[in-house]
Amino acid sequence: MIIVIVGPTGSGKSALAMRLARHLGGQIVNGDAFQVYQELNIGTAKPSYEAREKIPHHLYDFVSPSIDYNVKNYQQDLREVLDDLLKKKKPVILVGGTGLYIKAGLYDYVFEDEPVVDLSDLEKLTNQELYEYLKTIDAVEAEKLHPNNRKRVLRAIAIYRGSGASKTSLVAKQKHKCLYDTMFIGLDTDRLKLYASINTRVNRMFAAGLIDEVRDLVAKSGKKHHAFLAIGYKEVIQHLEGKMTFGDTVEAIQKNSRNYAKRQFTFFRNQLPVEWYPDGDTAYQAILKKLGDSNG
Repeated sequence: MIIVIVGPTGSGKSALAMRLARHLGGQIVNGDAFQVYQELNIGTAKPSYEAREKIPHHLYDFVSPSIDYNVKNYQQDLREVLDDLLKKKKPVILVGGTGLYIKAGLYDYVFEDEPVVDLSDLEKLTNQELYEYLKTIDAVEAEKLHPNNRKRVLRAIAIYRGSGASKTSLVAKQKHKCLYDTMFIGLDTDRLKLYASINTRVNRMFAAGLIDEVRDLVAKSGKKHHAFLAIGYKEVIQHLEGKMTFGDTVEAIQKNSRNYAKRQFTFFRNQLPVEWYPDGDTAYQAILKKLGDSNG
């Protein structure tokens, strides 16, 4: 059995995962696209080193920021970890907010080589212009993406041009099944509380040294890698370039985080069979009851 804990950023997923792992003697596996990267600690709200020393954690902090790690890489790595832990009969708690990564890893997705498509006519378009173009051919996919995520916006356009159909319509035709025995649990925190929590967490990130973390990373690796598309990093990079004031940077990260939380809710509600609970305590008791464990 794999317990999958999902929900928006700032909803308390990691705390619930830690509590379950302590009680069950389980191990935690990362389901977040950016917590895989080394040195991206503050901005990704990665579990602390102390937490990872107390309970085994997997797929955190193991990819160089200069490597453009993707969902296909994650699928392979996740399955290797899950198969090993399940073989050893270890309770597994998969926790994260990147729905596409989680679904691709747990379901029978097959990544095929895509045809080479000429996108040279789009090179001069701004990120916003590209995004507006994507909205005209695949509005549903556009809703899942941030306009500044140029790489994924271009990929969705390439799929349309290469196949003649939108990514959304192609995915809708596919019927995937889960490869593992899973329990999907989601934290559906009250929106006002969630947004307040997100705003507070962003303030704490700056107090913890987010600007210094980003400055050091850019000095080591440059700034044109996939890792720096993470919310918190791309905005601070703009601040360091003199394009945003400090106050505008804080507000931008808070706003982008809130918008991302909305997109996460949309994905999880439509793509995975999640049972939702209002908070970590309620979810914890429900999980133990499902497992037949009354000692929580």
